[in-house]
Amino acid sequence: MQSAPVSQPTPAPQASASSAPIVDGEDPTPDLSSYVPRGAKPTMNEVIDRLHQAGIHTGLAAFNPPGTRPPLIGLAVPEDFVLPDGYVRHYQATDDGQRIEPILMFAPDRQFFDANHQPIKIPENRVVPPELAPPGMPIRRIVIPAPLQPETSGP
Repeated sequence: MQSAPVSQPTPAPQASASSAPIVDGEDPTPDLSSYVPRGAKPTMNEVIDRLHQAGIHTGLAAFNPPGTRPPLIGLAVPEDFVLPDGYVRHYQATDDGQRIEPILMFAPDRQFFDANHQPIKIPENRVVPPELAPPGMPIRRIVIPAPLQPETSGP
């Protein structure tokens, strides 16, 4: 087993704040009723698709439609396990709202080095592979819960 990597902070990217101006007292971001006809019962995928087609990618439209971004699979992190610097717990939920136990990820603001002080290539999705898990952490992959079945009413 490889020795646990050592992390060092990297500079955080500079954020820029921007907002659409309110012109003539009107908010440039209309509400959802502007995109869903009265009485219609579209699916969440349809609502998000309509918002994206209108060029809106904030609020509800900041999310991907259900089913389009599967949860990340990684190592389960026990809640009582103290994470060393540079590691984070990543919390997720299924499309139907079930919590998934947290997985181990590399913190986004860190560079990791091996025992020879050489940079370690971090996976693009930042999910920690078993060989780079911190010492003492149990190695077990998470299991995604099965989808909830809608309740059916009997005759």
